Amino acid sequence: MKITVTGSLGHISKTIVINLLQAGHQVNVITSSASRKDEIEKLGATAFVGNVEDADLINDAFKGADAVYLMIPPKWGVTNWLGYQKAVADNYVNAIESNKINYAVVLSSIGAHMGTGAGPIDGLAYLENALTKLSNVNVLNLRPSYFFYNLHQQAGMIKQAGIMGSNFGAEHTIVLTHTSDIAEVATNALLHLDFKGQSVKYIASDERKISEVASVLAESVGKTGTPWIEFSDEQSFQGMLQAGLNEEMANGYVTMGKAMRTKEMESHYWNNRPEKLGKVKLEDFAKEFAAAF
Repeated sequence: MKITVTGSLGHISKTIVINLLQAGHQVNVITSSASRKDEIEKLGATAFVGNVEDADLINDAFKGADAVYLMIPPKWGVTNWLGYQKAVADNYVNAIESNKINYAVVLSSIGAHMGTGAGPIDGLAYLENALTKLSNVNVLNLRPSYFFYNLHQQAGMIKQAGIMGSNFGAEHTIVLTHTSDIAEVATNALLHLDFKGQSVKYIASDERKISEVASVLAESVGKTGTPWIEFSDEQSFQGMLQAGLNEEMANGYVTMGKAMRTKEMESHYWNNRPEKLGKVKLEDFAKEFAAAF
């Protein structure tokens, strides 16, 4: 088979690309970084270098593909975040339709069921919905939860202020997902193409209270007792501005945190939990956290 993978050689996409190549498939990889071209080709894949906002590039990369793996790459500093996400989503959908591709595996997110009100996840909900309008296309929407590696952002607060925190509280039960667990599920889906119609699959590695997360991470870096502080939305917004985010992105992340705080973000997950959680647990990630601290 020929499979097109978006997301360059990122946390998830690189593992998918390697797995597909090892299984004997042809793989196209879309990357915005020319410096990645040699690395992609050394793996044995074909590199398409350019911007995912370029409809012609996407269409060329999708030509002849039996299946595609879709993710909307982050674009730091964007001032119309949802507009950017919609433009990329439309390029994907149009290329799938024009190239008559029958299978798509989508990196969506927990919270996509909301449609709006989940910050950056709103664009993923738009992509899911846009794909429903295509006929003869089987779509598997993967909905992982809060990525473990996002917790690396807490390291700066531990070092500078002796705290951890966000605009959701310590007693909130958070669903955590490791990128390796996502890559495994996505790879299996692309290798077997055994999904039909429009479907959703949640991916979770661990389910823990934020207080446990704070305790385990603090202990891993020798900072036992570091408290988790629930910030107000305004405090979170100002903190993100100070960290260098623009107002658009800061507002998006505050909105996402609010959706977690009100439990809207994870409400659909709890009624549709995966039968089996992934391999990586909080204590496993704590070793990664400590190594990078």
